[in-house]
Amino acid sequence: MPAAVGVIQTIGFPAVLAAADAMVKAGQVTLVYYGIAESGQFLVAIRGSNSEVQPAITAGVEAAEQVFGGTVVDYYIVPNPPENVVEVLPIEYTETVEQFRIP
Repeated sequence: MPAAVGVIQTIGFPAVLAAADAMVKAGQVTLVYYGIAESGQFLVAIRGSNSEVQPAITAGVEAAEQVFGGTVVDYYIVPNPPENVVEVLPIEYTETVEQFRIP
């Protein structure tokens, strides 16, 4: 079963930290990417089964919005990303995150 991808983009680091923390606690997902978008915006991406990514993203958005000054710019879930998307974008399971991967 292909792993879904969920991404949350926030303004400010505390909000993205809260989102990442809430997501990995809310579902059996693996954090696969964190990066700086632009103008103080940050993003974090998770992978896992669609049934786990959905509630994890919901929890992440709620947590980010509870941070003082935290703003969720956008979030999105791709239930079944095609191989060419996985190969091109930084959403693949890497050696660094493989130890945390939940089967």
